Amino acid sequence: MRTDFDVLVVGGGLVGASLAYALRGSGLSIGVVEAFPFSFSESPSFDDRTLALAYGSRRIFAALGLWEAIARRGAAPIKRIHVSDRGRFGVARLTAAEAGLDALGYVVTHRTLGASLYEAIKDQSNVNLIAPATLQSVTLEESAARVRVQAGDAAQDLSARLLVAADGANSPIRDAVGIEVERVPYDQTAVVSAVTTELSHQDTAYERFTESGPLALLPADAARLAVVWTQRSDNAERVLAWDDETFRRELQVAFGERLGRFSGVGKRNAYPLALTRVREHVRPRLALIGNAAHAVHPVAGQGFNLGLRDVAALAEVLTDAVAAGRDPGDIAALQRYADWRVRDNRVTAAFTHSLIRIFSNDYLPVTWGRDLGLLAVDLLPPVKRRLVRITSGLAGRLPRLARGLPLRPSRP
Repeated sequence: MRTDFDVLVVGGGLVGASLAYALRGSGLSIGVVEAFPFSFSESPSFDDRTLALAYGSRRIFAALGLWEAIARRGAAPIKRIHVSDRGRFGVARLTAAEAGLDALGYVVTHRTLGASLYEAIKDQSNVNLIAPATLQSVTLEESAARVRVQAGDAAQDLSARLLVAADGANSPIRDAVGIEVERVPYDQTAVVSAVTTELSHQDTAYERFTESGPLALLPADAARLAVVWTQRSDNAERVLAWDDETFRRELQVAFGERLGRFSGVGKRNAYPLALTRVREHVRPRLALIGNAAHAVHPVAGQGFNLGLRDVAALAEVLTDAVAAGRDPGDIAALQRYADWRVRDNRVTAAFTHSLIRIFSNDYLPVTWGRDLGLLAVDLLPPVKRRLVRITSGLAGRLPRLARGLPLRPSRP
């Protein structure tokens, strides 16, 4: 097994695997360390949870040549988004047609993305998959990052010119090197499930703000929607303990009967929510991507899309560095990535954090103000266009992949 790499990615989930594939044609040797086997039955990264892919993320996968494979395995389009404030007058409706897009986004499972990525990278000659292997230690030196992993019964020493932490919100690498992280707990837990509806959703995603927190219903197939129901943390265990009929009934009360009667409730899981921000995105020989660098509230479905834009930006920075004959782990190259990502991270975090704070406040002037704001989105085209660009991952300075372009311009 090879032990010396140009880029070593620790974390072979959806974000880490996307970076490995994005760098396949860079001329760099890539190692990917993952704690679980690259198996769809064993890896928690490749399960049946759903996520909302923004239109900008579709562009990234299309530019990488992966979108057709993802779409074949199953990607439900979101052509309309309906936002409402339960029990109040505020409502906003966004449509792909008004935005001039095929879809505002797509709903896919982790399994679909994982299968597409794994099939794409497993035969790449410059990508080495090291799994199952767990991180034991990290040392950042002047000329290389050095990592010890436990692979089966044997310890293995690996080195790389650049170490990429794609190892999640509780990143062991981030902790090992002492990068400070700020966490703002929401005292909320996302309860995730699925439900079958009596009426067709017609490719519409629903975001309804309720007393307990936002309730999202995302189109998964013709009559089935993925459910992300935010609960106060002290109530989440009670919701998980409900039988299927009680959950169905309470969900129906919270959402209403716009889609008729609910049936066919799926398995439920829960995930505590917090806003996470790091003080440093890079150090010499180290870059953080995905949840290792940031975590946001799932309202508006921005989390994975933010991480995928990390991938697109870092892949572009590294490809440019290689083309210029520069060291990919040099801090000058990495700082360009950090500076690029800080604004997008701040804007997205501020957007999702503000939504939660505003819609969790029952002070009457705030409730009137937020509902008037929803109506302004619904009635004022410039406001609506701005919101669509943010939620679709099309705002700000975009990496080449997010504009649907290859990492390197083709030569005449």
